Amino acid sequence: MPGKQSRFLIDTYLAAFNAGDTKKMESLVAEDLVHDVNQGRRRVGKDKFWSFNVHMSRCYKERLSDIVLFVNEDGTRAAAEYVVHGTYLTTDEGLPPANGQTYKVPAGSFFEIRDGKIARITTYYNLQDWIDQVNGGAQAVSESG
Repeated sequence: MPGKQSRFLIDTYLAAFNAGDTKKMESLVAEDLVHDVNQGRRRVGKDKFWSFNVHMSRCYKERLSDIVLFVNEDGTRAAAEYVVHGTYLTTDEGLPPANGQTYKVPAGSFFEIRDGKIARITTYYNLQDWIDQVNGGAQAVSESG
């Protein structure tokens, strides 16, 4: 898949994320998607991605800004850097209690693209920065760099 088509695929995926359109996101991933999330276990398969999206939609409302997207020449790999703006809606197991706290954290995702679909998504962010923010601490890392 040429780089231009892959760029369109990832742009569409990120736009669907911002719209909260998990059905659209799911339509863009391979059946055997490999999904690695920060501080979490690897999930393999579209069904596990669906479960993850259900969980995330219940606990968080997020949107991405300042997106910078990189795609390699043959369109098989991509990387996106962005800022996550979120609201913590419902307490997520093992994390601080939720009461509508807002947060802003820099993050990045890496993508593998195969046969016109996203075959792998790996996402990273600073979990301690997020915890400090939802606990009411200063936003030292995300705001001062």
